[in-house]
Amino acid sequence: MAEKKADQFSAAVNCPIRQVLDRFGDKWSILVVELLSHKGRLRFSEIGQHIGDISQKMLTVTLRSLESDGLILREIFPEIPPRVEYELTPLGMSLVPQIESLTNWGKEHLETILHNRKTYELRQKKKITY
Repeated sequence: MAEKKADQFSAAVNCPIRQVLDRFGDKWSILVVELLSHKGRLRFSEIGQHIGDISQKMLTVTLRSLESDGLILREIFPEIPPRVEYELTPLGMSLVPQIESLTNWGKEHLETILHNRKTYELRQKKKITY
């Protein structure tokens, strides 16, 4: 039985894990969803300001990807200059508890992870001889 389940993940197009994680494997998508869940409807520039270190191009790519998946809604207002606002859809909102669960797990285990990284680095340095 376990072998049949493993087979379904071998083809990327049929693999639910790959399909979903491909979207959230980047470092921006989860941040955008989390931001919109807390702040509500935001303009493009506001999203960029809140995130801080994202380029306009990367923000555009991220927002388009989230929109194509139906996780956010993009509304254009015919003004000069044009105003564009983004908000989570019900599908996007259904993702928020999962992200919050992962965030809480990260907060709970961050010190241990950082300690483990440091220990690992020290072990690796000891292995290297010059």
